[in-house]
Amino acid sequence: MASIMNKLTSFLEKHLMPIAGKIGNQKHVQAIRDGIIVTMPLTIIGSVFLIIGNFPIESYTNWLVKTGIAEKLSYPVSASFGLMGIVACIGIAYRLSEKYNVDPLTGAVLSFCTFVLVTPYQIPFLKDGQSQGSVMGVSFDYLGSGGLFVGLIMAILTVEVYRKIVQKDIIIKMPDGVPPAVSKSFAALIPGFVVITMAWIIKLGLMYTPFVDMHNIVKVLLVRPLTLVGGTYWGAIVVTLLIHLLWMTGIHGAALIMGIISPVTNTLMGENLAAYQAHTVIPNVVTTQFFDIFQSMGGSGVTFSLAIILFLFSKSRQLKEIGKLAIGPAFFNIDEPILFGLPIVMSPIMMIPFILAPVSVVTVSYWAMKLGLVAKLVGVAVPWTTPPILGGFLATGNKLSGAVLQAFNMVLTFVIYYPFFKLLDNQKLKEENEALYGNTETN
Repeated sequence: MASIMNKLTSFLEKHLMPIAGKIGNQKHVQAIRDGIIVTMPLTIIGSVFLIIGNFPIESYTNWLVKTGIAEKLSYPVSASFGLMGIVACIGIAYRLSEKYNVDPLTGAVLSFCTFVLVTPYQIPFLKDGQSQGSVMGVSFDYLGSGGLFVGLIMAILTVEVYRKIVQKDIIIKMPDGVPPAVSKSFAALIPGFVVITMAWIIKLGLMYTPFVDMHNIVKVLLVRPLTLVGGTYWGAIVVTLLIHLLWMTGIHGAALIMGIISPVTNTLMGENLAAYQAHTVIPNVVTTQFFDIFQSMGGSGVTFSLAIILFLFSKSRQLKEIGKLAIGPAFFNIDEPILFGLPIVMSPIMMIPFILAPVSVVTVSYWAMKLGLVAKLVGVAVPWTTPPILGGFLATGNKLSGAVLQAFNMVLTFVIYYPFFKLLDNQKLKEENEALYGNTETN
C-alpha cells in the first residue's frame, strides 16, 4: 500500500504539479479569481437584507409585506446582487491591468464602458392592452449574475487591446510639468477610442445575427453548456477531485479551480436567488455555496471532523498540539494548520481520506438536495467562513434540514478520517516513545 501511495505521489508531483503551477500563475486566471472576489462584500451585504426580508416566520413576513417594508428591503438586494456582473468586470479588468503594469484604473473604467456598450438598453415593459413593448434602460438581469460572463469577456478583451496599444507607445504624451492625473487621462484617449469603437462594432454586428446581442450569444454558446456540466453531480465530483489532487501537491486547489468555475457557480447561485425571491421552485443544487458551505466544511478535505479528532483523541504530543492549533481556525473553515502541520500535503497516509471525505460529502449532499430530503441552497451569499451547522442553516434559507445535513456530514467524515488518524497517531506515538525512552511501546 505504501509503495502504491509513494508511486502515486511521485506521479502527481512529476506530471500534475508543473501543469497546475502554470495554470495557477496564468495572468488571466489570477485576474478572474482576484476580480470576482471584489464582489464578495456586496453579495454578503445583500444577503443580510435578504435574510431579514425572508425569515421563516409567516406572521413576520406577512407583516413586512403589509407594511411595505418587504419591498424596501429588496432595494439593497438589487443594488448588491444586481450589480455582481458589472463589479466583477471592473475588478477583473483592474487586476489584469496590474498584471500587465498598465494603469489599472483606466483599464477598469474602459472595461466598464465596453460592458455597458454591449448590453441592451431596453427593458421589456407592457402597458395595458399591449402584447409587446419596452422602455429605455438597463436591466439588473444583465448587470447582475446574468451578465457575469459578458463582464468577464469584455474585461479581458478590453484590457488586452488597451495594454497592447500602451505597450506599443501609441498614446498622447503630455509635457513633464503636467500633473500625473491629467497625463494619464490624455494617455487613455487613443486606447479608449479604440476599445470603445471595438465594442461598438461588436454590438452593431451582433444586431444583425440571430443572437441580437452579446449577452444572448454568451448565454447560448458558453453559459448554458458550462452550467449544464458545472451544475451536475459529475461536474461537482470532477471539481472536487481536481481541488484535492492539487492540494496534495501543495497547490491551493480551491483558489485555482474555484477561480475558474466560480462564474458558472455564481450564475447558478443567481438563478436560485431569483427563484427564491419569486417564491418559485429553486432550480439548482450545485452553486458557490454548495462548495463553500458543504464541500469545504472546515476547509478543503472537509477537515472539520479531523480537527475535532486531533483535538480530542490524539495520544501523540505532536498531533495533540496540531489539534489545539487547528480546532479554532477549523470553526471558520480554515484548515492550513492541518494541511501543512499534520501534514496532509504529500502524505501517502492521509491522501486517501482527504479525497474520499469531500467526494462522499458531495455525493450525500447533492442527492439529499436533489431528492428533496434537504432544502436547496437559496442563493444567499453566506460567507465561506461561517461556522458549520450555522452555515447550512443560513444557506438553505434558514431551514433546519441544511444544519442537519452538515451534522450528518460531520459524522460521516469522522468515520472516514478516524482509521487513518489512528494509524498516523500510533506511528507518531511510536516515534516519540523511541526518542524519549528508547523503546516502541504505544500505551
